[in-house]
Amino acid sequence: MSDPRGAEVAAGSDAAASGGSETSGPERDDRPGPTADRVDESGSDAPKSEDEAAEETGEAIGDASAAAGRPAAAPTDRERRREVATDRWLGIAGAALALVGLGVLVRQSSLVLAGAVGVGYAVYARAGEAPTPTLAVTRTVSDEAPAPGDEVRVTVRAENVGEAPLPDLRLVDGVPPGLAVAEGPARVATALRPGAAVTFEYTVRAARGDHEWEPMTAVTRDAAGARERATALDAPTAIACTPELAAGGDLPLRGLTTVHHGRVPTDVGGAGVEFHATREYRRGDPLKRIDWNRRARTGELSTVELREERSATVVLLVDARESAYAASDPDAETAVEASVAAAGQAFSALLDGGDRVGIAALSPMDCWLPPGSGTVHAARGRETLATAPALAPTPSDERFYRSLWLRRFRRRLPADAQVLFFTPLVDDTAATLARRIDAHGHLVTVLSPDPTATGTVGQRLTTFERRQRLRSLRSGGIRAVEWGDDSFPVAVAAATRRWSR
Repeated sequence: MSDPRGAEVAAGSDAAASGGSETSGPERDDRPGPTADRVDESGSDAPKSEDEAAEETGEAIGDASAAAGRPAAAPTDRERRREVATDRWLGIAGAALALVGLGVLVRQSSLVLAGAVGVGYAVYARAGEAPTPTLAVTRTVSDEAPAPGDEVRVTVRAENVGEAPLPDLRLVDGVPPGLAVAEGPARVATALRPGAAVTFEYTVRAARGDHEWEPMTAVTRDAAGARERATALDAPTAIACTPELAAGGDLPLRGLTTVHHGRVPTDVGGAGVEFHATREYRRGDPLKRIDWNRRARTGELSTVELREERSATVVLLVDARESAYAASDPDAETAVEASVAAAGQAFSALLDGGDRVGIAALSPMDCWLPPGSGTVHAARGRETLATAPALAPTPSDERFYRSLWLRRFRRRLPADAQVLFFTPLVDDTAATLARRIDAHGHLVTVLSPDPTATGTVGQRLTTFERRQRLRSLRSGGIRAVEWGDDSFPVAVAAATRRWSR
């Protein structure tokens, strides 16, 4: 466990868009991804309006002032307009005036008095404004380099360093999208006088990758609760979760190999351990490869050729499009996580076997590690699988262009490379790309985690369509391995036995 470290910052100006009501800052939904029957790819983000752009400018100014250790300047008129009404006293003025009118009409002083009280409340609600918080925020984590699945305790402390009291303050921490809150809410509601502080704790479950906390959202209200203001408070905090890569056993590589010695059997005769053929003796052939039995029977010299075993060039391609973030249920591991874990096992196993291995991602974001070998390359591969943005635990918001990706991928592929394609096959795009890559001379083996379920009619239809894609690939000469409840090495071993018959 590393020493807890925190980051302190004073934020005195608004830094987030308005609209943070009592229910506007809920604890984030940290589910891994959509279910398997939701596979539509999202489009690009909508353009930002002038007000949103101005708010981002105000946020940058506020964060810069906080980083310099001083409160930011007083909010401008545009910033003041971010203050919104909560509608807590909605209709009180109308009801009060109606009571006054009714009291005058029926000559009842009690109704007039009740209406006057209501008018007073309405005036009181409109008189104040939501305060702008000046808070010093410190966030510490119990472990900055946890292993996947470990629970990390997060402690947040916020102190009111301003001169004005905060009668109604709600703090919602910016938990990274890839982390799930395992215990305790990542929020607190309180009131703070000047110099007072509040502390709250929660626990997150570590997941593969680098995770940075987003700014905390502070929602302040006036004493009447009629107006509220949302402010972003930045306290930089990050954890790095890098899993260990375990070898997954021998993988069923195909015959496309390099000229270097390795472990993949070929149809080329030469030095090896398995008999291939005999030929006429040539001057210079080693004596240990002469067929002395034939020499004794016929008197002729012949040389025994053995089946050569050579190394292969392999690229591990992981499907990380939005549709691949599918899971059998909201709390289950996504297909992307299962694919990355399996790719890590394959990476270690192939390197141990003497093959040259690279990594790529079928994703809107670029990810490419050229095939290589050695200890330095092993470390790069481990880092790529753990921290590459294209393989993040949550999908990217960018649009995916299949044709552009395929052209770039083909330019990068070495001529002698074969592809191990990790994809859940939840749509036709993955199957089409596998066929096109294989048709261009790069032998493809599809390794498919099963994220489907059978609880609803839609899920059963998705399961049927996925199985049809697997059958279509196999009938087209492309090897395909799928695994669900069984582990990846068990599924590969069963497929290898089936292919060797």
